[in-house]
Amino acid sequence: MTISKGDKLPDVTLVKATSEGPEKVQSSDYFAGKKVALFSVPGAFTPTCSAKHLPGFVEKASDLKAKGVDEIACTAVNDAFVMGAWNDSKGSKDITMLADGNGDFAEALGLTMDGSGFGMGKRGQRFSMIVDDGTVTEINVEAPGDFKVSSADHMLGQL
Repeated sequence: MTISKGDKLPDVTLVKATSEGPEKVQSSDYFAGKKVALFSVPGAFTPTCSAKHLPGFVEKASDLKAKGVDEIACTAVNDAFVMGAWNDSKGSKDITMLADGNGDFAEALGLTMDGSGFGMGKRGQRFSMIVDDGTVTEINVEAPGDFKVSSADHMLGQL
């Protein structure tokens, strides 16, 4: 079952990319007591993700925070080292990278995709959501190959 507006996020272990190295975090702890703009990409360093998705959130970070967002987080089925390197090269300190290396979070959300045709295996779909104290208040799932509703600009219109 796919997560919906009004649902609580599933409680799984993610790995936060930090300057000190990978740090395990429970999703229930990370999302508690704050409003988070969360976006998911099929893979760090992939074309649309690097050229449009992440840069949009970097560019609009202050606008999102001005509208009440406490944190901006990105997740992908990649390890914390890749997510950290991607943030170092294309991101900013305003984005928290949450690695979903085994795809447990994407699976628990019901938002997986099969990237085997591209040599990527099971991945998370491209989506964004606003999470308020662990509850999904907005969710935007892209159709395969699209980049429209999961953008920072679209999310700004929802806040």
